[in-house]
Amino acid sequence: MAPPGMLPPAPSRREPHVPWWQRDGVISRVLAVAGVAVTLIGVVMLLVLAAQAGFFGPVPRVVSGAVFSAVLVGAGVRVVGKAGGRVGGIALAATGIAGVYLDVVAVTAVYHWLHPVLGLAVALAVAAGGVGLAMRWKSQPLAVLVVLGAALLAPFVTTELVLLGFLIVLQLACVPVQFGPDWPFLHIVRTVPAVLATLVSIAIALIETLDHGRELWLLVASIAVALVGVSGTVLVVRRRAGDIVATLAFAISTTPMLAVVALFDRRIAALVAAAHAVVLLSLAATAVTPKMRALTKIPGHTAIAAAVAGSFALLEACVGATSTQTLPIATLLVALGFLGVAGQLRSSAVAGLGLAFALIGGLAFAATATPERLASPRLAEQHLSISTTLAAVIGLAVVAVAVWTVRRLAGTPKGGAEESILWIAASGAALYLVTAAIVAVGAATGAADGFVVGHSIATIVWMAAATAALLYGLRNLARSAAIAKVALGSGLLVTTAALAKLFLFDLATLDGLIRVAAFLVVGILLLLTGTRYARAFAEAGGSGSASPGGTEARSGADPAAE
Repeated sequence: MAPPGMLPPAPSRREPHVPWWQRDGVISRVLAVAGVAVTLIGVVMLLVLAAQAGFFGPVPRVVSGAVFSAVLVGAGVRVVGKAGGRVGGIALAATGIAGVYLDVVAVTAVYHWLHPVLGLAVALAVAAGGVGLAMRWKSQPLAVLVVLGAALLAPFVTTELVLLGFLIVLQLACVPVQFGPDWPFLHIVRTVPAVLATLVSIAIALIETLDHGRELWLLVASIAVALVGVSGTVLVVRRRAGDIVATLAFAISTTPMLAVVALFDRRIAALVAAAHAVVLLSLAATAVTPKMRALTKIPGHTAIAAAVAGSFALLEACVGATSTQTLPIATLLVALGFLGVAGQLRSSAVAGLGLAFALIGGLAFAATATPERLASPRLAEQHLSISTTLAAVIGLAVVAVAVWTVRRLAGTPKGGAEESILWIAASGAALYLVTAAIVAVGAATGAADGFVVGHSIATIVWMAAATAALLYGLRNLARSAAIAKVALGSGLLVTTAALAKLFLFDLATLDGLIRVAAFLVVGILLLLTGTRYARAFAEAGGSGSASPGGTEARSGADPAAE
């Protein structure tokens, strides 16, 4: 019994158990979809297989298919308004509209009764009517079934190039939907068939030897898919900024343009890829600042997708417009631009693209200026040129801007472990680039001793850079121990590398006065640095002993030893 003054607990109401086959009309939906598929297959058989077998004549086949589809649409309109008739009405209407669309495809591509332009226009009207009916009924399944049914079965009617036009028409007919309801599945369904068919056609063209006209039509189809994709996505995301599916559909629609350039020679491919990159990167640039984002209403995820796709197109343009020697120059220039913008705007996404191009350019440069070529006079004269020097100089600029950008984005503490690692990596890359640049200049002169002179100068430059870093660190001992620590550590590391190169490589490779000059200059720089190093810490120790508690002495301890 319940305690006095308290009401007894109300009896719990348990929902009656409903079998899965009775929940939300699962069986009815499955049967409806199966009916759509089977009926449309029958329509295809009537239009194509009956023609192959010689049954009936062309006119009876086409007319019977059109009449049958129209009857299905009419039945769907009558059934949908009745109790429990929505599922069946949608299935009937979708089957009928897709059947009419397939009938138009057959009339155009199989029987050639309609000019392709007129056939595509009629198909657009049929698809637009189906999508309009779906919007009137507020039914995404109707639109999806119409587009999916027509797209999946159209290739069984024809495999000619005009098929791409009919699939692009389906993609285009769904664009008005973007002004109204949020139908994410329709984004994918309208985009994927046209993209896949275009990519398959491009792959076939790469394998087979096709005429120039077919390649141009594939380019036109790729441009159309991309334009419809970007326009539809922009319409959506300006109204619904969080629609990730629309951005995904846009990204998918750009892939044919990235693939079609493989059909053309290097010049045309570079022009096509460059134009594609300009369009996509211009779209991405609309979201780089808050003012532009507020004006264009392009969300960040769409801008990132456009930037990534545009970067791939830009890479294709670089590859198509350059040779093996000049590819590092182009990619490193692109990296320099991306990293500069990223540092100015503090954009991690743009910085990622810049670092990706820097990596590609670095690998391309390393493939040209390999350690083996830098160490062999014969290989250096064969493969290194002024282009190598120019690429190395641009690479040094990329390293400098990359360090600046990473420090602005990451906010690495001065003198911390992260900053030390950053400077060590930058110093190593800079040393390799400097060496390659100077050796390439020496080899490109064609002089008998150009190679050895280049290596001698490279060693001296290494030691000069190390001396500058050490002197800079010593100058900042009293101002900032953190900066001094990084500078002195980097300077000592480069000094070690310069000495190792001097004794392990230069001593065995250089000869005569060139070797003498290298040893003399490096030795003088070492004496200068050692003297200044000792005097700086003697002064720091003296000033620290005069102060109570020795605080300054502790702050003047050798940062490189910490």
